[in-house]
Amino acid sequence: MDTVREHMWIWGHEAGSHNNSYGLQKASRMTPLEGACYLGVPNLIMIRYDDKPQMPFDQYALALRPLKRLYWSTVGGGGRTSDEERQHVLELAKHFPNIVGIFMDDFFHNPTHEGDPGMLSLNQLQSMKAQFQLPERILKLGVTLYTHQLGMPLADYLALCDQISLWTWNAPDLKDLDTNFSRLEAIAPKNSKLLGLYMWDYGLHQPMPLDLMEKQCETALKWLQEGRIDGMIFLASCICDLDLDAVEWAREWISKVGDLAVR
Repeated sequence: MDTVREHMWIWGHEAGSHNNSYGLQKASRMTPLEGACYLGVPNLIMIRYDDKPQMPFDQYALALRPLKRLYWSTVGGGGRTSDEERQHVLELAKHFPNIVGIFMDDFFHNPTHEGDPGMLSLNQLQSMKAQFQLPERILKLGVTLYTHQLGMPLADYLALCDQISLWTWNAPDLKDLDTNFSRLEAIAPKNSKLLGLYMWDYGLHQPMPLDLMEKQCETALKWLQEGRIDGMIFLASCICDLDLDAVEWAREWISKVGDLAVR
């Protein structure tokens, strides 16, 4: 039976990545695997943040073998990337069957940026994707897209992405979630989509209001059941041990709905 839990992901950063940032007052010690176990989700998107973890990634990937599916970033937090990192992650995927794809975080520049809208050119993306055919599977390409980037000319880039994750940076803007998601569907009708669920208001550096936490989770569940999205992502592993109300609410909600069948 295909359950809701099978479509749940956690956004993974090395332990402590957000300490003393975004208005967070406590220091986290939770690893990505611990975060996945704490929330009760089987899939993880591992994103390099502030150049951590350091290459090589093999030992980090070993610890994540118990998880069902992994994405691994070649473009990390802040849009950081390099030829060396991209090649290393492609080699990593060959040795870890649960790595199902490559993820690009903070890939698109802000709308005011002049020039190429992405951290890589279209030719670089096509070159990377040409290496996605492995002996037993084809890797997927996932990307972060913020709602404030929906008006940018990104169609050619999004066409190369297998899964688009949509994120609302400022929590009050979740009032426009339905409208913004419809805009994404119009821009990229054929792409699989994941809905990003912040458990902290990173834009305004304050706790995520529980009514908005509930709104985005229940919306994600509804859209999953309707086939509009393929999954949801809880962000992030490195805040799951800070005793935040939104994290605890999400954990209880996952326990309640995780074993429901996906129609």
